[in-house]
Amino acid sequence: MSEEVKASNSELSPIKINAKNNGKNFEDFDYPSRSENASEADQENTENGDSHEELEELDDKSRRRKTLAASATAHHHVGAHLKCIRPTEDIFNPEDPKIREDIIFMITQYLSDEGYNTSKMTIYDEANVKWHEKEERVAEFKRLKKAILDGDWAEVDKLSAKPLIKNHKSFLYAVYKQQYLEYIEHQETQKASCKMKPLEHLQTTPNEFKDLCYLLTAKAVHDAPSFKNWEGVGPAREKLVEQFQNMLNFENTDKDGTHQVQEFFGLTNLLDFFLGVSSSPVAYQIEFSRYHPRIAPRVNTLLQDYTSFVIPNAVRATLTGHRGNVKCVEFVGEEGREIVSGSSDNTIRIWETESAKVIGILEGHESRIWDVSSNKNGSMVSSASGDGTIKLWDMKASKHSCIFSLVGHSGDVYSVKVHPGDNHVVSGGYDKIIRFYDASTGQLVKMFTGHQLSVSKTIFNPLGNLIISGSKDNTIKFWDIVSGLCVRTISSHLGEVTSVEMNTSGTLLLSSSKDNSNRLWDVRMGRPIKRLKGHQNTSKNFIRAGFVNDSLIVGGSEDGIVYIWDQDTGEVLQKLRGHTGIVYNAIWSQKQSLFVSCSDDKTLKTWWYDESVPLEL
Repeated sequence: MSEEVKASNSELSPIKINAKNNGKNFEDFDYPSRSENASEADQENTENGDSHEELEELDDKSRRRKTLAASATAHHHVGAHLKCIRPTEDIFNPEDPKIREDIIFMITQYLSDEGYNTSKMTIYDEANVKWHEKEERVAEFKRLKKAILDGDWAEVDKLSAKPLIKNHKSFLYAVYKQQYLEYIEHQETQKASCKMKPLEHLQTTPNEFKDLCYLLTAKAVHDAPSFKNWEGVGPAREKLVEQFQNMLNFENTDKDGTHQVQEFFGLTNLLDFFLGVSSSPVAYQIEFSRYHPRIAPRVNTLLQDYTSFVIPNAVRATLTGHRGNVKCVEFVGEEGREIVSGSSDNTIRIWETESAKVIGILEGHESRIWDVSSNKNGSMVSSASGDGTIKLWDMKASKHSCIFSLVGHSGDVYSVKVHPGDNHVVSGGYDKIIRFYDASTGQLVKMFTGHQLSVSKTIFNPLGNLIISGSKDNTIKFWDIVSGLCVRTISSHLGEVTSVEMNTSGTLLLSSSKDNSNRLWDVRMGRPIKRLKGHQNTSKNFIRAGFVNDSLIVGGSEDGIVYIWDQDTGEVLQKLRGHTGIVYNAIWSQKQSLFVSCSDDKTLKTWWYDESVPLEL
């Protein structure tokens, strides 16, 4: 590894200011009032013959001394950082077109959010962005939404012929189905029959299409099993508009997961100003990363926080305490200051990441814990258990109390995942059914059926409009949350699918299977692009894998080793040895720059980079 990439393993802790003194907050110090000091001093010093000006000077000095004393006692010395990244260093190239694009994007986004549309358009014009085309598309989308809500199906059909719409078969199917159901509702069977041909061409679930055919002879929409929960014309139109908006959100994200911005020119003074003020926070983030770079790194974007990334090669800490094998592990929230683990001892444990000490034990499940998940800010943890329930735990409370116990599954619940919006959770298990719950009320919102065997893993795509599930029936399915339809099925694995994960942009899917492989898929094309081998995954275990820093892949193995693969080449880059039993999973924390793994040996381990230990290839 080169000196530019290899980092020092010396840890830096952010400076903490102790604003307390003898139980008193800084703001609680009792400063004498100006009027009290003045009146007492004036009386005493007038008797001694002092002038008014001298009294004022003495008074100011006295108050100044008290202020300085109070400020001094409200802080404590922690020492200076010996290594420092200075804002003046060349940590990013101000002439880099990508950096300048990021600045323009942040400015226009702010102006748009605050309603300064004229200013935004002025910047667009000066930056030579063809925003007129974008505005025209936005106008068309608004017309389509209005036409759907108004039931103007002639206008909907006209706008659906546009390239962006006509290539989305699942949305077109939903449009035709909505028209068809409304014709049935109004007893216009002749008009409804005209929609049968496009529905047959676009349908993905034969049972639902059979029910659509049955409705031609039925009295009402609710007579068909597939539509017994149909909410009526108005609510169904609103759901269709929501589905359309989710589709637009996905289309407006490019392959790197960032919004597309064209190359900008001009705006020199404004750009130079923002480039100048941006250097200090970037330098601060670099300075307080876990691994200090030996030389100032080059930052290529301002839209993401800087994080240090060094491939771990050694055990940092072993977390012991569980009395059974540890099936699952997760960093709590994006910050990752705590770790949550679930075990066959029926308990969930919360650990402090830095000290590796247990800080909480969550009890209440009556069987083993198969999976855990956390929301983004770390305020809630969800757990899936063999007792058929999912529990939601409040992480803000000191006792980590259970908020809801979600029921409905008729067997082991193998998977749980919190929605990117933090308001819902999805679960899957032995009963083959995927369930979607409202996390704020604990109520079941929707069920998704279609798998022939147990559902081993359920996740969301980054936008939160799709559920992706892996199953023991060897398939991976994509589900549209709004319509409830399965929009894609992947059937290429030769063994049970034990895990599915998506990269941060939602363009790549990673699956693990008992055919002894992890596979990387192009989501848009629906085809495999890499097969990762070397590990063992063949017996009755849920061996899982995930993305690391959008460049590597990490996963567990039945041989007790944590494997790290290069995402681009598929080659094994590193093997982390230390566990004495099956490694079920390994998770990466971007903010903590650490791995954590869970194992059949009843332990968890955190992993970091140790200069004295060579990389094992």
